[in-house]
Amino acid sequence: MKQRIRLSDHFTYGRLVRYSVSAISMMIFTSIYSVVDGFFVSNYCGNSPFAALNLIYPVVMVISSIGFMLGTGGSAVVAITLGQKEREKANRYFSMFVYTAIIGGILCSLLAQIFLKEIATALGATGEMLENSMAYARIVLLSTPALILQFMFQTFFNTAEKPKLGLIVTVISGCANMILDFLFVGVFRFGLEGAAWATVVSELLGGVIPLIYFARKNDSLLRLTKTGIDLRVLLRASWNGISEFLSNICASVMSMLYNKQLLVYEGEDGVSAFGVVMYVFLLFAAVAIGYTIATSPIVGYHYGAGNKDELKNLFRKNLTVMLATGIVMFAAAELLSDAVAHLFVSYDADLMALTRTAFRVTSVTYAVFGINVFGSALFTALGNGTISAAIQVMRTLVFQVVFIFLLPPLYGTDGIWWAFVAAEAATVPVTAAFILICRKRYGYL
Repeated sequence: MKQRIRLSDHFTYGRLVRYSVSAISMMIFTSIYSVVDGFFVSNYCGNSPFAALNLIYPVVMVISSIGFMLGTGGSAVVAITLGQKEREKANRYFSMFVYTAIIGGILCSLLAQIFLKEIATALGATGEMLENSMAYARIVLLSTPALILQFMFQTFFNTAEKPKLGLIVTVISGCANMILDFLFVGVFRFGLEGAAWATVVSELLGGVIPLIYFARKNDSLLRLTKTGIDLRVLLRASWNGISEFLSNICASVMSMLYNKQLLVYEGEDGVSAFGVVMYVFLLFAAVAIGYTIATSPIVGYHYGAGNKDELKNLFRKNLTVMLATGIVMFAAAELLSDAVAHLFVSYDADLMALTRTAFRVTSVTYAVFGINVFGSALFTALGNGTISAAIQVMRTLVFQVVFIFLLPPLYGTDGIWWAFVAAEAATVPVTAAFILICRKRYGYL
């Protein structure tokens, strides 16, 4: 029987991979929710409902960003506190983050329901697309508080030294989503609403099961307990996780902007093609993001414990893994472009050709994506939310806005696809500069 890996261990490449494989798998299964919805809606409901789903889904992701913020920022605070050997305080902080996520999720979901029509209209939805997007969102928004918890617990399972348990929960909810999509959309033909209800059930499983686990006595490092509100710690965690929050907010906003541009240049076909690109991007990005979710608590623990030698070891190995993974993902994406386009939109030859082109261009992003994700996650783990946020805002908003308006007038639809790549590539020098400037302060180089 293999010995349980602990945050305090010395990490080799093998140990890092073993510890991160569960988190990577969790992120992949979580990403499958929207991918499976898209697959069944596209193939069984048609292009218009598929475009409506892709148009409105970023709104749900904006709200769920609260989970990423409190998960990444909060886990860094908890991991550093554990490294300082203050376990009771770490549990109080953990409990405060969970309760805050529940209350915040309910309030945001209610507000989104109230202003849903105005939001969908602002995104460019009209007629049938407006009706479809609202029908889907009305249902999915019911479970966004649970989705927020699920995203948050994905990080905290690693901080609690229970990555495999997190994987089990995610597999259960992911399989539920796939089975129910098959039944509701493929067999019973409930349409777009069927896909929405499948998502609701799976998200409830993913959020409530961990809540029950941590509320009971367990053998992990964390447990829900009575706690008060420490605004200083809550704000510090929120600011520390602001990069992940802003990253998801900005990515969702940019998805909306890309969709509006594509409606101008390609109509509903452009929105559908971009939806396929984003589905695959979510799956590929899940590898990099899952790895950093697993390794960030390790970095935070050793930083809190003052283990500079292990920090240097983790920096070198994590950067190497991310660079190698990026090259492999780029090669895989290029090879799979035809198969991916055929899987989602084989019913329309023109749409399939557009999707194939979009996928081949945007796959270049994978070669450099990991560097920026690594840099942002590094500073979050070290408790520097300001630099982490700066990297994320540059890559997901500033450069994206510049290129999405600059390139399409010059290169048409191809310019939209290349804007995705250019923004990621332009962020690499920014990330590298921050890493070099701060190397002495934190001692990872």
